[in-house]
Amino acid sequence: MTKQRHTMPVAVHLFLLRGEEILLLRRFRTGYEDGNYSVPAGHLDGGEEVKAAAIREALEEVGIEIDPADLHVVGVMHRRSTDERIDFFLTAQNWTGTIINAEPDKCDELRWVHLDELPDNVIPYIRQAISNFRNDQWFGSFGWTIE
Repeated sequence: MTKQRHTMPVAVHLFLLRGEEILLLRRFRTGYEDGNYSVPAGHLDGGEEVKAAAIREALEEVGIEIDPADLHVVGVMHRRSTDERIDFFLTAQNWTGTIINAEPDKCDELRWVHLDELPDNVIPYIRQAISNFRNDQWFGSFGWTIE
């Protein structure tokens, strides 16, 4: 009898940086964390490398192109909410094109904010990931109780 292996969703999150500012987007009519701020993000489609997924999401969500050499993986999070997930966090400071809201059916605001002045309604695991990044903490867990 073969034991079925545990699988979980994997996502990429993009920290677009402009000096000491980060681009946030406010979720809208998605059914998940609507009204709260996140960053451009999405699931890996399968058969897709992490940087390739971040490049795809950047184009789909904010209309910009990013060269793979301009992307840097800065963190990984093992997260539990309604299910268990693995999240990769990447930064970019250079891109081609103008940032736009390319998914107005899922996002009702794009906003640059100083890394020290995040709004109260940033999704908690995103807030933690930004803090981890700022503190050079490459790995983190979120939503777990360790006894």
